Amino acid sequence: MSENDPSDNRLNPLRRAIDNIDSQIVSLLSNRQKQVNRIVAVKKEYNLPVYHPAREEDLISARRQQAADAELDPDFVEEIYRIIMRRSRIEQTGKMADASVRPGATVLIVGGRGEMGRYFASRFSDAGYIVRILDRDDWDRADALCEGIDLAVISVPIDVTVRTIEDIGPLLPKDAVLTDITSIKKTPAEAMKRAHEGPALGLHPLFGPTTSSLDKQIIVSTPVRDEAACRWVTEQLSAWGSIIVPSTPEEHDEIMAIVQSLRHFATFAIGRFMEQKKVPIKRTLAFSSPIYRLEMGMVGRLFAQDPALYAEIIFASDSRRKLLKDYIESLGQTMDMVENGDREAFVAEFRRISAWFGPFGEQAIRESSFLIDKLIERF
Repeated sequence: MSENDPSDNRLNPLRRAIDNIDSQIVSLLSNRQKQVNRIVAVKKEYNLPVYHPAREEDLISARRQQAADAELDPDFVEEIYRIIMRRSRIEQTGKMADASVRPGATVLIVGGRGEMGRYFASRFSDAGYIVRILDRDDWDRADALCEGIDLAVISVPIDVTVRTIEDIGPLLPKDAVLTDITSIKKTPAEAMKRAHEGPALGLHPLFGPTTSSLDKQIIVSTPVRDEAACRWVTEQLSAWGSIIVPSTPEEHDEIMAIVQSLRHFATFAIGRFMEQKKVPIKRTLAFSSPIYRLEMGMVGRLFAQDPALYAEIIFASDSRRKLLKDYIESLGQTMDMVENGDREAFVAEFRRISAWFGPFGEQAIRESSFLIDKLIERF
């Protein structure tokens, strides 16, 4: 276009108007953050959780209606506000890191030099708790380390959790809370009942030590003894932004066998098969749909992590191993339709399973479509 292009005379004022609006949006976001900071001060004073799901959903519903009234796409406005609210929660979580539910309390992290042990040691320390570490080389000082503590967190591998609980339990003050953070709960709960006569609580953080924020991170809580005396521990985790999901040890182990053991094993099996077939991963991605890339991302993610950790999770108990054998048997039951190329049997089985999933199928389409759209934006 030439320097005197008439379109510039019309576009430039409009562009300046947009720039002015954008500047106002940033200023409004800044003002909004100042109000968030005031809210943080109140939440810290009263030890209130960062995440308030009912408040957030009410806000989203109101903004969607406002968007529709303004002839804007409600999905577009919702997406913007989901980003704003997540940023707000992360800011709150960061500022709440030093919010202590039990000021001056002493926390002992057993296994505190492991990755998850260091993670929680840092969290409690940042919140002003007195943190002590007991690791493999510290057992000669265990009596002194346990003296006067308010909370003992067992953060050791699954295969030594029960033994560690049995060793530490008799050393604890009677009113100290004993908890573990392993991914099975029934066996550790039974061990805690035997080893410690005081309050006890099972916890399972469903995240890893690389998590930068506890915003909406799920922690399963399973009561063992004296739930009221343990409440300050879950309140502390909530104050840091976590979502506490209550459960019994039995329900936890049953569900986690599916959520963790079966899912990880199935992912391992896919990756193993691809390695055996020497599938050219990069070339398949060139031909891939976004959903394939997403699925391959989950497979690759598994094999980029610690194999010992996943072996521990997958083979954690006899019941988990039995579930995996049932899964393999179920795969074998489909061989007839594969060998015979029986499309009709496949369609019939597909429809039967689809009916069992019910309304979740539509929910799954919505959620996976959102992830796919995000992946398209990224790649």
